[in-house]
Amino acid sequence: MLRAMRKYTTRNYDRNTFYCFSPPVMIATFVIEIALAVWAIVRYKPSTATWLATALLSFLALFQLAEYLVCQKLGGDALLWSRIGFMSTTMLPPLGIHLVHVLAGAKKRLLVWPAYALAALFIAFFALVGRSLDGHACMGNYVIFQVAPGFGGLYGVYYYGLLIGTLLLGLSFIRRSRQRKTKKALGALMFGYAIFLIPTTTASLLKPETISAIPSIMCGFAVLLALVLSFIVLPIGAQKKMPKK
Repeated sequence: MLRAMRKYTTRNYDRNTFYCFSPPVMIATFVIEIALAVWAIVRYKPSTATWLATALLSFLALFQLAEYLVCQKLGGDALLWSRIGFMSTTMLPPLGIHLVHVLAGAKKRLLVWPAYALAALFIAFFALVGRSLDGHACMGNYVIFQVAPGFGGLYGVYYYGLLIGTLLLGLSFIRRSRQRKTKKALGALMFGYAIFLIPTTTASLLKPETISAIPSIMCGFAVLLALVLSFIVLPIGAQKKMPKK
């Protein structure tokens, strides 16, 4: 068995380690996030901001559910759920950058569609390429996934790059906005993003090898972003009248 474990851990694959705490925390986070998504639909009137926030909450929840099913060996094919988890987390950066534009009332959204296009490419890769993901191991407090050679780092650049870009864009909109509510909504969302980025940056500085685990380290803090979205951003964003194009 030791030989088998050694063979598994030394294969030529990039590793993404998902530090999402124990399986009970994973399923509890899923329940909270999916409940917040349902609550957002029921509580707030339909708007672009409402649908984007609901999509963010839903994909966060789906990721947690996928991890739980992989770790608990439930739901059938673990590799299938690994793919679903990666595809769901891939949607988070473009949805976030889109939401920032909407909250700011920006007429020009030049960064939004390229972000969705990149997400579509990675989703197609994880969905259609047979060896895009190959292997997983539940370690009790996290799950290890193995990504095809070279793509783990590329995915990290995509994910981390868009999150940092969203944060910088949001701060730029805050400086330029004259509306107090807009500043508050954007400031809250940027705080939610900082919850993601600060732990990740700290881990990367202390242990550079963790850079391949960028989406993974972040997911344990996802419930905090979900709460910020639901109770600070949406009460403003769902009511805010966006300028017509």
